[in-house]
Amino acid sequence: MLKQFAACYTATMNDDQLLRYSRHILLDEIGVEGQQNLLNAKVLMIGAGGLGSPAALYLGSAGVGQLTVCDHDTVDATNLQRQVAHSLSSIGQNKALSIKARLAQINPDCQVTAIQERVAGDDLRALVAGADVVLDCCDNFDTRHAVNAACSEFKKPLVSGAAVRFDGQISVFDLRQAQAPCYHCLFPDTGDANDGPCALFGVFAPLVGIIGSMQAAEALKLLIPYGETLAGRLLLLDGRSMTWREMRFKQDPACLHCQRRQATPN
Repeated sequence: MLKQFAACYTATMNDDQLLRYSRHILLDEIGVEGQQNLLNAKVLMIGAGGLGSPAALYLGSAGVGQLTVCDHDTVDATNLQRQVAHSLSSIGQNKALSIKARLAQINPDCQVTAIQERVAGDDLRALVAGADVVLDCCDNFDTRHAVNAACSEFKKPLVSGAAVRFDGQISVFDLRQAQAPCYHCLFPDTGDANDGPCALFGVFAPLVGIIGSMQAAEALKLLIPYGETLAGRLLLLDGRSMTWREMRFKQDPACLHCQRRQATPN
């Protein structure tokens, strides 16, 4: 099998990597080129909790070359019900550092940078500017809107997920496209909307695994690139009945983020 891969191999993967990623390479839609794209990719993930745990595990195991994980919080016992990247030995440790240690055990190809603070302002903008894809795995609207603003400014694709109680949602905002809607188009930063942390409302443990894994899948599709993403579509999961609804949405003509993005040349 390795000889077959090597015959068409023109990039920089070694034999160990060809074997490790062989199940991806066997897929015509990915192949050697798509896998090399993943190894060359830079992903920024905001949040290392319930959504960030499965997202990081799949991104790292799939071979994403550089993963920057941002989270100011530390692991406590209540997190272990759903935050599968962490363990008993992680309690008291920063969540970004815990994920970095976990991925080092899974795949040394994935170079993880752990940022142990709540990033904002120019720091957030610099991180977004250097990423190929951004994953919003946080649990509050203020951060989501700040991440969206930075992604819109630098025209970076954003994969956004949320999960609370038994309800989950996921969408992709491909802000490389001038006419693409952004997160603000779908969820304006005015009004009473507030998802809140799981500490207040509770969350069904497998729900964050489902949504976080889907965020990883959407990010990988953007990076390979292959397939149709969830751009312009919001998937809503009711975990009580395990049923999905899809809502399609377009850019809000009044959205200032989209107006500024359209006015800025590539």
